[in-house]
Amino acid sequence: MRANKLLNSIIFRLFVLSLCVIAAGCSSERSTRYPSTLLGMVSPSNHSRLKYPELGDVKIPKVERVTLANGMQLFLLEDHELPIVNASAMVRVGSVYEPADKIGLASITGTVMRTGGTTSKTGDQLDEELEQIAASVETWIGQNSGGASVSVLKDDVDKGLAILADVLMNPAFREDKIELAKIQHRSSIARRNDNMRPIANREYVKVIYGPESVYARHTEYATIENITRDDLVAFHKRFYHPNNVMLAVWGDFDAKQMIKKIEGAFKGWEKADVEVPKVPQVQYDFRSTVNLVRKDDINQSAIFLGHIGGMMNDPDYYALTMMNAVLGEGFTSRLFKNVRSRKGLAYSVFGVYSAGYDHPGVFYVGCQTKSESTVYAIRAMIEEVKKMTASEVTDEELALAKDSYLNSFVFNFDSKDKIINRLMTYEYFGYPPDFLEKTKENIEKVTKEDVLRVAQKHLKPEKMQVLAVGRPQDFVEPLSVLGPVREIDITIPAPKEK
Repeated sequence: MRANKLLNSIIFRLFVLSLCVIAAGCSSERSTRYPSTLLGMVSPSNHSRLKYPELGDVKIPKVERVTLANGMQLFLLEDHELPIVNASAMVRVGSVYEPADKIGLASITGTVMRTGGTTSKTGDQLDEELEQIAASVETWIGQNSGGASVSVLKDDVDKGLAILADVLMNPAFREDKIELAKIQHRSSIARRNDNMRPIANREYVKVIYGPESVYARHTEYATIENITRDDLVAFHKRFYHPNNVMLAVWGDFDAKQMIKKIEGAFKGWEKADVEVPKVPQVQYDFRSTVNLVRKDDINQSAIFLGHIGGMMNDPDYYALTMMNAVLGEGFTSRLFKNVRSRKGLAYSVFGVYSAGYDHPGVFYVGCQTKSESTVYAIRAMIEEVKKMTASEVTDEELALAKDSYLNSFVFNFDSKDKIINRLMTYEYFGYPPDFLEKTKENIEKVTKEDVLRVAQKHLKPEKMQVLAVGRPQDFVEPLSVLGPVREIDITIPAPKEK
């Protein structure tokens, strides 16, 4: 027994000794890696003394551009890092061109082009074929453009391109898949008033653009019911022609060989006269309004207030981008620091001066707050917008805004798909190919005087439209203290009985 005690004692002493050695080593390593002078330098009180080298220039790979005999525009970017080929198409189409009594037609067309299969294969057969080669093909139509994509291994690129071409050229629009798409839309309609934030987003856009605007309208049971297979066929036939399509391809391929492969895949697809209407214009009158969406099953409010925004080709776009960063972008913004942190009036707060490619975006500031604080929060946000038009931002605010933009600029080029799809998007909307680079150069030149000038020119704090979603009976002050209140009815019209 005495021998066992002696052995246990020796083991314990060795264990303690090993811990001491490890601790000494860690202490030595720490003092070697982090000398006291450096530790003092990065303390919170001395962070401003840190110096960083200037950012280097971003190297942008060259994208090859080709127009095929059938009018299809190609954008090609070789990337041999992985044995994968990707392609993304843009089609000049959109929900802005669908009839008012058939809202949802564009979306359903874009969905069923893929799910409904082609004249030679059903959608389920395409699924099986793509699954066997670990590939994907998708189609869609949004507000102002349509799209399609394929992602496939290099060895199966011929088959992937053939399926993509077949889907774009020969969709079958099978009735069962049309009905399935309609069911999905009906389900979405039934749930659209469940959460207050989506309600606020949807109704605020309607307040700004008008409920009948192509930029604000949405599906109803009746508009979905009005859509027939003939409508889908006609909509596709009207817009889907090669001279109305752009195709970006990036991945592991040789550009010359890829051009031949694409020509072969789309052989027989002939150009046609495509009459795409001009993009609908936005008519807006600056005015002050107060709007309420009553939602009695919540104890908080979602608030939006603002007016029409701008266009990306506006010379003021660069200064407006910096103005927006100071006002409502991130943890350092005025809205976050003053409305949320100092006054404690919001769970979340945000501000956006959005700009569109082909029509004006929307300016809005907003928050989510407890019901009792609704009017207080509205006043606080209005006050921050007024301050932007009253005096210049500080040197620190502008520097933070520029640093945030410039330090993240490199992420515009961290993948080949961003590079090539952005270039195709600029071409689609008629912007110069170096628009992003010019934006960076112009943002670097923005001054405090520029920010104040564009704020005074574009912000109208006295003519903002207010929308609140919540329980008005819980508001400490009624919305009417801000002006006459218009209550918006969001009741979903019932579907017609069959």
